[in-house]
Amino acid sequence: MDDKLPELDYVQRLIADLKADLPWVQGRKLSSIFFGGGTPSLFSGSAIGEILNAAEQLVGFESDIEITLEANPGTFEQQKFADFHSAGVNRLSIGVQSFNHQHLQRLGRIHDGSQSLEAIAAAGSAGFNNFNIDLMHGLPEQTTDQANSDIELAINQGAQHISWYQLTIEPNTEFYSRPPVIPNDDRLADIQQAGMQLLAANNFEQHEVSAFARNGQISAHNMNYWQFGDYLGIGAGAHSKITLPEQGTVIRVSKTRQPDKYLARQGSLVAKNSPIATEDMAMEFMMNGLRLKGGVPAEYFPARTGLHSASIDSQVSSLQRQGLMESGYDRYSATPLGYQFLNTLLQSF
Repeated sequence: MDDKLPELDYVQRLIADLKADLPWVQGRKLSSIFFGGGTPSLFSGSAIGEILNAAEQLVGFESDIEITLEANPGTFEQQKFADFHSAGVNRLSIGVQSFNHQHLQRLGRIHDGSQSLEAIAAAGSAGFNNFNIDLMHGLPEQTTDQANSDIELAINQGAQHISWYQLTIEPNTEFYSRPPVIPNDDRLADIQQAGMQLLAANNFEQHEVSAFARNGQISAHNMNYWQFGDYLGIGAGAHSKITLPEQGTVIRVSKTRQPDKYLARQGSLVAKNSPIATEDMAMEFMMNGLRLKGGVPAEYFPARTGLHSASIDSQVSSLQRQGLMESGYDRYSATPLGYQFLNTLLQSF
């Protein structure tokens, strides 16, 4: 890590952050860890190892724990892949976005397509046989053939998991202040349809709106998130969702956002701690669970919200009659039509 970046201090603060949050663990072991948000690949392998050792000692790991690290394709990060693997990371998520140099330039990315290919090869050489490739579509001036080419390259490089999502223009970004010319709705629909067909033809099963996997290599961490499971966030700007059974509530927690303030702050690092309102709980649950192609087990609703299933029976029955939710009592899932109009479906909750 660059000498200007206070790696040692930050690692120690992360460990202190975790220790402060231990009451929320409630005797559970970690089934997944995700190093993401910002650029975690700036850490050295030894720093990642120190964090993982502390987490294992303080909380404990399930025997099949999934440990993912987000990495940029740049040469600097590639050189550390073997160190990350040795430290205990067993899955990489590589932020390719596109293999097309012009599209990367328009996105403001500093890597190019050849570096992405090198990064994927480096991941394999370092011992990673489980990795995700992040790809965007609907990019400025992108054609259907170009979008398909990105998918084909990812498949040919051996990816077993592909996150394929449409570019969105977020507020407070350069694109928002200077909107690029993105494909029109017809082109976007063509890109979406062609990409879905290509992924399916190569045995990639869609398990979430923008996530596709083959050979069962679905991200355990992502599945826990979409199934409204608990997660503990440590680090600057990290978010947690924690169920507190004794208090009959579910809370969302966020940490101090700016890294310098996170390091300098004395006392608690919690910036916000608030319960999910009872009237919002069903919507929160369904907004996550129905993004999954196969839906979510019905038993998770009372277990993870504290609400009785009867509280949503009328909405579910109405949506089933409209052909937007599948019939049955053991799962909540959208029909193909409901999945196509998911935002409309969710408004019922």
